[in-house]
Amino acid sequence: MGFFEKLKAGLKKTKDSLFGGLSGLFSGSKIDEEFYDELEETLILADLGAKTSEDIVAGLKERVKEKKLETTDTVLDELKDMISGMLGDDVPLDLSTTPSVILVIGVNGVGKTTAIGKLSHQLKEQGKKVIVAAADTFRAAAIDQLNVWTERAGVDIIKHNEGSDPAAVVYDAMDAAKARNADVVIIDTAGRLHNKSNLMQELAKISRIVRQKAEGCALEVLIALDATTGQNAVNQARAFNEACDITGIILTKLDSSAKGGIVISIANELKVPVKLISVGEKIDDLQPFSSDDFVRALFETKEGDE
Repeated sequence: MGFFEKLKAGLKKTKDSLFGGLSGLFSGSKIDEEFYDELEETLILADLGAKTSEDIVAGLKERVKEKKLETTDTVLDELKDMISGMLGDDVPLDLSTTPSVILVIGVNGVGKTTAIGKLSHQLKEQGKKVIVAAADTFRAAAIDQLNVWTERAGVDIIKHNEGSDPAAVVYDAMDAAKARNADVVIIDTAGRLHNKSNLMQELAKISRIVRQKAEGCALEVLIALDATTGQNAVNQARAFNEACDITGIILTKLDSSAKGGIVISIANELKVPVKLISVGEKIDDLQPFSSDDFVRALFETKEGDE
């Protein structure tokens, strides 16, 4: 199964929840306030969130007035176009320097470590030399899990004992990257300390070390978000973004969620691009995000026509 087919399958629950409500709305009846109210409710239930749903409906009203549309069946293409506009242009990972650094953040349980393993595999397949820094030293399980993934991906790992200073791991990883002429350093981080303030301070400390040791290097700060958590993922991203300047999002578990509309909400509300999505459990199921593919998979009919 190709990745687009996996994406379509992964978005099936989202598509069903969205189109289950939309199917009767675009039947060709007259456009009125009841239509807009039902559309907004349907979008919210598909987990686009209240603000994004309101923005879409407000934008559609303007287009309907501007283009003098009269029946609901003429609005579907406008809806697709608005969603495409909200997602914006695709933004690839910046790996323009040697080494380039990818700092991966996010709360525990979102699939962060798994995503790092998959990304390591992807980059190794592209011919890049990868070093992974196991800087979540607060959980022994995190180091062990990351070790398993790096062995599967065939990349190097820099790790210390549980309870070690995470910044020291990052420091050693950056030295190793230079000594081994690595192309990419991927840094895992803790997802939970005993309070949010300590977590953010720890991330800020790691970020400072990275910037000191990798001055002039391309730096991505990616937050891993679990698609199944819906609007809570937006709140997580907003909180982390206050402490670290997030450059992109890894959206995990899209295949098991009816809340894929969160992609649209994130892009609209946070203006942070989704850069990678995971639509399965296999090592090659993490791929660069394509807004065109996402919209096509969401709106494609059973016959394959858009």
